[in-house]
Amino acid sequence: MARLASRLIRRLALGVCLAFAASAALASAPVTLRDNPVDDDGQVTLGELFEGAGAAADIVIARRAGPTVVLDAGMVQSRAHQAGLAWSNPRGLRRVVVRQGSTTPAAPSATSAAARPGETVEVLTWTRSLAAGDIIRPEDLAWTEVQAHRAPVGGPADAEEVIGLSARRALRSGTPVLGRDLAQPQVIARNDMVQVAYVDQGLTLTITGRATRDAAIGEPVPILNLQSGRTIEAIATAPGQAMVGPAARTFRAQSR
Repeated sequence: MARLASRLIRRLALGVCLAFAASAALASAPVTLRDNPVDDDGQVTLGELFEGAGAAADIVIARRAGPTVVLDAGMVQSRAHQAGLAWSNPRGLRRVVVRQGSTTPAAPSATSAAARPGETVEVLTWTRSLAAGDIIRPEDLAWTEVQAHRAPVGGPADAEEVIGLSARRALRSGTPVLGRDLAQPQVIARNDMVQVAYVDQGLTLTITGRATRDAAIGEPVPILNLQSGRTIEAIATAPGQAMVGPAARTFRAQSR
């Protein structure tokens, strides 16, 4: 009986060792995101995104319909993990831009557009029509080739500059992205109850009041103190939150 028990224990121990060995074999392999990911056929693979993807290189994780596709970095990290790859996103990226071929678009300048009207350049355009106040998402943007002399001057050179902003007015699908059409998203609406903080040299005081107009992050917003009846000028910092004092001036300067 003792001998049988001993054999069972050895078999169990061997099974555990094999399981650990298999687990080690399946451990995620560290990979590095390529500096400028590109693809040629419209199917974005892990091998086109990462160096060292190995056997997972041909796994398709997204499709590119236009000259560029903007991928959520969290999604990329999750799909890589599912395929046995470890990407730690050391730079804290929010988006990963994959372009067609090997060209990297540059914002057209007035000089180049006028000097070479026969050439084409890539400009950032809208993939759908937007209403005023809509928040810009990665899938709303695409790089489109246009004649250089028709490219807008001073357009965004990077989709990251646009994602998370809001549309100032209604925008039509297929038109170029222009900075004047965008603004920081509204975080405080008129009549919202807002917590206002005064911060200076480690001292923090807070009151609650009512906003008397809409405001985006970094914009001034008058707040009515319901107890005193006085109105104070604050700076919107987040949904339902604003700030006054030296810290508010610093925050506003950094938000511009």
